[in-house]
Amino acid sequence: MALIIQKYGGTSVGTIEKIENVAEKVIATKRAGNDVVVVVSAMSGETNRLIGLAKDITSTPDPREYDVLVATGEQVTIALLSIALIKRGYAARSYTGSQVRIRTDNAYTKARIMDIDEQRVRQDLREGRIVVVAGFQGMDEDDNITTLGRGGSDTTAVALAAALKADECQIYTDVDGVYTTDPRVVPHARRLDKITFEEMLELASLGSKVLQIRSVEFAGKYGVRLRVLHSFQDGPGTLITYDEEVENMEEAVISGIAFNRDEAELTIAGVPDHPGVAYKILGPIGESNIEVDMIIQNIGADGCTDLTFTVNRNDFAKARKILEKTAQELGAREVTGDDTIVKISLVGVGMRSHAGIASTMFGALAKENINIRMISTSEIKISVVVGEKYLELAVRALHDAFKLDQKPAA
Repeated sequence: MALIIQKYGGTSVGTIEKIENVAEKVIATKRAGNDVVVVVSAMSGETNRLIGLAKDITSTPDPREYDVLVATGEQVTIALLSIALIKRGYAARSYTGSQVRIRTDNAYTKARIMDIDEQRVRQDLREGRIVVVAGFQGMDEDDNITTLGRGGSDTTAVALAAALKADECQIYTDVDGVYTTDPRVVPHARRLDKITFEEMLELASLGSKVLQIRSVEFAGKYGVRLRVLHSFQDGPGTLITYDEEVENMEEAVISGIAFNRDEAELTIAGVPDHPGVAYKILGPIGESNIEVDMIIQNIGADGCTDLTFTVNRNDFAKARKILEKTAQELGAREVTGDDTIVKISLVGVGMRSHAGIASTMFGALAKENINIRMISTSEIKISVVVGEKYLELAVRALHDAFKLDQKPAA
C-alpha cells in the first residue's frame, strides 16, 4: 500500500461540480489500494474576493487579521470535498492548517513552515480515512493563524509528503505535465516523462509557472517525488525526481526552454573605474528591494566602465530613477534603459557532459538574425537577453535546433 499526497488548486475546485469530480479522482486512488491525503486551495477567485473585502475597509489591513480572513477560503473547500467523499460512502475528515499543527514562523502573509505534527493524520490513515487538509496556511508558536503566500498550497502538500514520508506527491493543475517549452508558443512542444529537481527549479525560477519555486526547493531538500498531473484529463503527467531516476539523462542535452517577458535593462555608462564602483552602482538598487538578475561590466580604454544589468519590468522606472541619481554622484556619462527585452534560457543537466551547447544556441539565433544583448551561464543553464519582438521566433528556432520535439533515443 502506497501513501499518496494529492494537491488540487483553485481552478480544480472552482465549482461544486469540479469538487464532485475531484472526489471521484480521490476515490479512484483510494480504490487502487492507496492511503490518500488531499491538500486543497480555496475555490478559484475566493481569495481575491476576501482580499477585496479587506481592501474595502483599508488599503493596509492588519497582517494578522488579513491572514485570519484569507485562511477561511480553504476551510470552505476542505469541508465541501469531505462532504462529497462521505456522500459517496468513504470516511473522510478535514483539517485546517492549525488543526494539523503545521507550525510556521510569524511572518504573516508569507510565513515559512518550521515543522508538522503529523500524528493526527497518521491515526486517521490507520483508521482508513481520507484526510483533507487546507493548503496555504498554518499557525505560529503563539497559535496565531498564518498564511504561506501565493502558491503556498503546493508547499503545504510537499511539506506533508516529507513529514509523512509519502511515496509520491501529486500536484493537479490545468496542464498535463511539464513541457519542453510553452505549447502556446511552440505547438509541437513535448511533454516530459521525467525531469530532475535541479532542472525544474531552474525552469520555475526562469518563468515556468507549472510549479512554485518554494515547493520544488522543499521537494528537492527532502527527496519528495513530485508528479504534475492534469485535474480533468487522465495521463501519466511528469515526474520530478532524482538525477539517477531519469533515464537517458545524458542523451537529453536540453530538457526545456524557459522565457521571461518581465525583464528590463539598464546601463550606466562612462563611470570612472575604481575598486567598489559596482557596489556604489548596485548597492542603492538592492537597498530599495529591487532584485538584479543579469550583470555585464565592460572596462574601456579610457579607464571608465559601463555596467549593464536587468531588473523586473515592474521595477524599471524606480530603478532608473535611483540609477540616474547614482550617475550624478559618480560623474557618469549617461544612463540608458530598455523595457522591451526578454530573457530566454536553455536548461538541462546534460550540459555537464556535452560541449557546443552555447555555439548551437548562438548559431540558431544568428540564422534568424536575432541579436544577443546579454549572456549568462551556469552549470545547467544558458540565458540570453534579446528584443521582445523576437521572443517567439527565438524560442521556436531553439526548440528546432535542439530537436526538443523528439524523445531521446532509448
